[in-house]
Amino acid sequence: MIQKILISQPRPITERNPYTDMEARYGVKFDFRPLIHVEGLDAHEFRQQRINPLDYSAVLLNSRLGADHYFRLCEELRVQVPDSMHYYCISEAVANYLQKYIQYRKRKVFFSEHNNFADLLPTMFRRPNEKYLMVMSDVHNDNTINMFAENNIIVKPAVMYKTVATKWPENEPFDYDMIVLFTPTGVASIRKNFPDWVQGETVIGCFGQNTLAAAKEAGLSVQVAAPTPECTSITTAIERYLEQQLS
Repeated sequence: MIQKILISQPRPITERNPYTDMEARYGVKFDFRPLIHVEGLDAHEFRQQRINPLDYSAVLLNSRLGADHYFRLCEELRVQVPDSMHYYCISEAVANYLQKYIQYRKRKVFFSEHNNFADLLPTMFRRPNEKYLMVMSDVHNDNTINMFAENNIIVKPAVMYKTVATKWPENEPFDYDMIVLFTPTGVASIRKNFPDWVQGETVIGCFGQNTLAAAKEAGLSVQVAAPTPECTSITTAIERYLEQQLS
């Protein structure tokens, strides 16, 4: 019987959320514990990519986290970001966040209104001499880079931060009836923290095809998955599974 469920993400900000409703309805307890965290590359690690930020006239940012690590690394590398630098952002929220680091009105800042870099192609076409550097995590896909390449825009990927396993406290048990995973790195974190752990009757839930593939490759049996045509969210998939267990 499912009673204790690990959600490997931070707890929702608001108390009114699907997890709280499921706790009341099914008598289960959700434990929110991220299995991974982000660490920035240090200057030595970054230099191994043989990238000089000053060789580029524009930076592509897909998150506020990316902006943080770009300016942090530039500072560690003692690189003075020029006033002429252009910024292409995945959203207005990321663009506005740049005010933490730059005089917004004095720079060239562009952003997508639909959270899609493809929106910025017309702007980029008008600047054929621009040289682009894209801030990325070590865990990423190349779809965006490939999209730019298909449009004859060369973008250099620059890994500036990495996703790593979070160490589980030695004195805390790992005794969940269900574990819900959201990234391939989360799957790897279980194997790293608990190399002798055996799934047994523990139910595994996965969100995303990459996570599902990583779980299966790690030898895990997956009972709950999303998105699917029937369950577009992981909370819907969990609730459907709990409902089936009661019937």
